[in-house]
Amino acid sequence: MSRGAALPERTARLFPNEAVLSPESHGLVIERILEDGDGGDLRWLTAELPERELAAWLARAGGRKLSRRSRAYWSRVLGADAGDPAASAAALWPLA
Repeated sequence: MSRGAALPERTARLFPNEAVLSPESHGLVIERILEDGDGGDLRWLTAELPERELAAWLARAGGRKLSRRSRAYWSRVLGADAGDPAASAAALWPLA
């Protein structure tokens, strides 16, 4: 994460199939904590990353990485549009 802090041991429950998380996996960390994290996980995440960085991730990747319910919630909390998952899919796979 931004300060180079290791993932808290208790938060590792959100990553059962990841043996080692690399520094490049911070998108996965954000995704899992915003989707399934509890209060402690969220406190750690917000201490590591500023709100504007979380809002930028939400706008960039939240549309396709988060559930509909989580997108709606975090869009409201962070004041950022989570993007349309259908638009993300159309950009990745333009079949028309």
